[in-house]
Amino acid sequence: MNLKPKPGILDITPYVGGRAEAPDGAPAVKLSSNESALGPSPVAIAAYEEACRYLSFYPEGSARLLRDALGELHHLDPDRIVCGNGSDELLSLLSRIYASDGDEVVFTEHAFLVYRIAALASGAVPVAVPETDLRADVEKILSSVTPRTRLVFLANPNNPTGSCLSGAEVRRLHAGLPPSVLLVMDAAYAEYVQRRDYEAGDALVIQFDNVVMTRTFSKIYGLAGLRVGWAFCPASVADALNRVRGPFNVSVPAQRAAVAALRDREHVARSIAHNETWKRRLIESIRASGLRVDDSEGNFVLVHFPRGAHDAKAADAFLASRGFILRPVANYGLPHCMRLTIGSEDANRGVAAAIADFMRPAR
Repeated sequence: MNLKPKPGILDITPYVGGRAEAPDGAPAVKLSSNESALGPSPVAIAAYEEACRYLSFYPEGSARLLRDALGELHHLDPDRIVCGNGSDELLSLLSRIYASDGDEVVFTEHAFLVYRIAALASGAVPVAVPETDLRADVEKILSSVTPRTRLVFLANPNNPTGSCLSGAEVRRLHAGLPPSVLLVMDAAYAEYVQRRDYEAGDALVIQFDNVVMTRTFSKIYGLAGLRVGWAFCPASVADALNRVRGPFNVSVPAQRAAVAALRDREHVARSIAHNETWKRRLIESIRASGLRVDDSEGNFVLVHFPRGAHDAKAADAFLASRGFILRPVANYGLPHCMRLTIGSEDANRGVAAAIADFMRPAR
């Protein structure tokens, strides 16, 4: 018998995370995965360690403890919150639930790679919409919607470009979508955004039946290793997600650590302040080296390298030799760029100096 996956599966390029070490296996400073510069709250670590006493028990299946804490902090109905094994799981489940063979899933050309994977895995057709100056273009997205469109994924802020739409722009996008199209607002980096005109998506979810907001604990909360995400949904979408998600998809230690992380607002504030300070300094330093660096609303910046001797491939090799691992983003359609995560003070000073050395003319 010749077993074959359904159409679309073998068209998927498997997702590969950011490297953690130099090509020769030597230890390096990892600035490739947009992880928290300050790491998790000590309170979250303590909660995780305490939860190890309960490893012989299944988690409470609905993640009620975590949903209640999220609802309290964000003033949301916990019954409309669904928790997942990272927000990746929820993004994939939404595509699986609402898109079938021949349907279309829309996202922008330089958006998070999981959107394409989720579309293909559900049998749908991925539709990548051109951006304008590395920024989502509302009119282009709307013009790409057809009667076969079922979902529109919008990363806001976007990874890896760091660009962000205002709340007014997002509302204009939603207003142009048919009620039969689900707008999925991926707000993984929402806590880092300092713009006053920004909306993460929860207000739209409260107002309309075809919007979902997804969030994660992997970024500002520093819990990437625990894989905790959540979605705020219309009641009907929450019901559908709860029917298909794994029955125990968020572990006991992950739930308890996430709740503790939510409650340590001082640690979150320190993480935001660190990110704002060092993002600005890194941008100024790298621009002073002669490179283009785009403004960013996340905890990372996109660095553009010229063609020739100082291209992105050469920069990657040079920086790795100095012990710094950035993220090449050719698979995002940006072959001449690298994404740099904001790291610790020492890491930021070191990588800025290494980039300056790389760009310094040979003598």
